Amino acid sequence: MKKLLFTLLALAGTSTAFAQVEIGLKLSPSITSLRADGPSDNKFENGDGKLSLGGGLLVDYFFGENYAFSTGLFLTGRGGTFTYVEGTIPFQQKIAIQYLELPATVKLFTNEVSPGTRVYFQLGGALAVPVGTRINGEKRYVDPTNQETKASDHVKFIDANVLVGAGAEYQLGSNTKIFAGLSYHRGLVNIDSYFDDERNTKIKDVTIKNSEVALDLGIKF
Repeated sequence: MKKLLFTLLALAGTSTAFAQVEIGLKLSPSITSLRADGPSDNKFENGDGKLSLGGGLLVDYFFGENYAFSTGLFLTGRGGTFTYVEGTIPFQQKIAIQYLELPATVKLFTNEVSPGTRVYFQLGGALAVPVGTRINGEKRYVDPTNQETKASDHVKFIDANVLVGAGAEYQLGSNTKIFAGLSYHRGLVNIDSYFDDERNTKIKDVTIKNSEVALDLGIKF
């Protein structure tokens, strides 16, 4: 029992010794797309992706020399295009959504691979709430039956995604670091609230999810 207690105290002391918070700014240009699925008769297909831009405040809390809990608050852009058929008529929707996102991830750092440079790997997830939506460039959408709806009513109030990434971090000075990496964000939540909820239609069981590949660029202080 005493050995176990001493071991736990030693681990706690080690974590405290390495406890360090780094705050920075991140900018993430990205390519986003939508994964659409629906009844086979309606021929839902993924369309073109879109270029988006996100960024915000980054916080890395180190609980070990090479381990950090990474979070922050980011404004991110997602969306894309999908097509479907209703009756015999093809339709296309281009959705652009702006999210306020809170990630919760773990970063694993290597030792220095060259002077001042470390490689990192990142894994975790994020929750996001939409703060702005446009369909075909407009805040309102007129459907094939001439029914008008708000673009914001087409997406659900929350999204969740899993995040994996990797990159490199370079020490510029005693308190300044720059980093660059790539990350993949795969949406887990069906964001569609249009076909089943907002419109009286025979098209049911539609699923639309987000995907994003981002270039992460930033500086930490």
